[in-house]
Amino acid sequence: MGAIRADSDTYDVAVIGYGPTGVTAANLLGGMGLRTVVLERDAEVFSRARAISTDEEVMRIWQRTGLADRLKQDMLAERPLDFVDARGRTFISARPTPRGHGHPPQMFIYQPALEQVLRDGVGRFPNVEVLLRHECLRLRQDADGVELTVVGADDSVRRLRAKYVIAADGGSSLTRAQLNVGYEGRTYEDRWVVIDTEMLKPWPDHDRLRFRCDPARPAVDCPTPLGHHRWEFPILPGDDETDLTTDEAVRSMVARYGIGRDQIRILRATVYSHHVRFAARFRVGRVFLAGDAAHAMPPWIGQGMAAGVRDAANLCWKLDAVLRGELPESVLDSYEAERKPHVREVTRRAVFVGRIITERRRAVTRVRDSVLPLLNRVPGLSNWLQDSNWIPVAHYAEGLQARPRTKASGHQIPQPWVTGPDGGRVRLDDALAGRWLLLHARTATPQPSWDVPSITVTPAGSRPAEGTLVDSDGVLLPWMHRHRAATLALRPDAYVYAAAPTGAQLPPPPAGFTSTPRPIPVRTR
Repeated sequence: MGAIRADSDTYDVAVIGYGPTGVTAANLLGGMGLRTVVLERDAEVFSRARAISTDEEVMRIWQRTGLADRLKQDMLAERPLDFVDARGRTFISARPTPRGHGHPPQMFIYQPALEQVLRDGVGRFPNVEVLLRHECLRLRQDADGVELTVVGADDSVRRLRAKYVIAADGGSSLTRAQLNVGYEGRTYEDRWVVIDTEMLKPWPDHDRLRFRCDPARPAVDCPTPLGHHRWEFPILPGDDETDLTTDEAVRSMVARYGIGRDQIRILRATVYSHHVRFAARFRVGRVFLAGDAAHAMPPWIGQGMAAGVRDAANLCWKLDAVLRGELPESVLDSYEAERKPHVREVTRRAVFVGRIITERRRAVTRVRDSVLPLLNRVPGLSNWLQDSNWIPVAHYAEGLQARPRTKASGHQIPQPWVTGPDGGRVRLDDALAGRWLLLHARTATPQPSWDVPSITVTPAGSRPAEGTLVDSDGVLLPWMHRHRAATLALRPDAYVYAAAPTGAQLPPPPAGFTSTPRPIPVRTR
């Protein structure tokens, strides 16, 4: 290695890792105007398509980066999914139900294309520096920040400083190891071969997701956009793992579903293990673990990547608030308090769905295949099975919210289209602009302890006016009524910090809160 070069400037945030979590953080921090450096050891977007779907809440986060509409151009939206038995008969057919975030409830993605759009988006921000083919060898914290020792592709060594670090460097995170943080959990014995293909000739129902629950060899049969298709098969006892990734073996496995040699081109076949892991801590001083560095889950409900994007969204606005002097540093402890319980619950449900798919005991699968169709006819339970509501809503029971709690506390408000003061229709979050504010139902109750912007929601059909949003879709006012809230104090991520009924006073803002001017968010593309 050459001589060590020390950079004199200090970044607000250093992001280690440039996968979906890191690139989302880079876009969010860039839009907030924070000086950010990204460190990524690889030169290009990782070519393997690991994640295959995302959901409306994640799209709502990417909306804050100004990239949601562009990203959706490369996605397949609202495709049904089927659980089928060994004979190809469907025993559960589900269709995701919208939860009010303003985007389709489920979208299939081609991850390399998605990451490229997000990386292109980072290029909008001159305050974000991206260092590809650079790896962080060491971290050293002090009272004022973090010193990072970074090695480049030419073996040059630099020392950078940042006030905070987001470590999004994957399940084998070197940062987590340096911090001596445990990664608790288990690795499942089953290993799976994941096959990405280019679709040359479409086949009937190629755009349906099927979990093929065949005890002889379960499979995931999944559409992906931009002319791709994904299969996943377990490696069974007696299989030769190396042989199973050859083109001949792949063609033999997909042939049982009627896929001929002229219909696909095999791009890659890779073996993966499924993990359930949680970092013992998500925060060590000024360093925060996010994405797979903080947690790993099985893929069955498509929430691994989504969990990392949620981490970035939860953490970035809090870092921004602390760096601007809007909130005290202690608020950063709420990151783990809010994210870890949700990740644990999502992981628990992913494991449950995985058991349905991968069960190989024939006596059990016979019961499953006969009982679940009957349960599918039971009112209430059928809705749960058919609507894919097994992904829990991100509701925070602890963390940054006022006491005493109310029915609305810790919930994210829905995002309908609303009519702004100028008469134009906009998505709610674009009107809220990622800031602390008060939202009033119909008429405003003065809140002297809150020095933040105030918006009144008026009923559909009302005349647009300054300081109001017209609830033109009839969503916000009924939601506030159901949650017994005439006034909401909203955090920048549209989660409810506090709520009060008609004529009542809100609890005061968080201790140490100071309202500060914020940059106009980027809303391009």
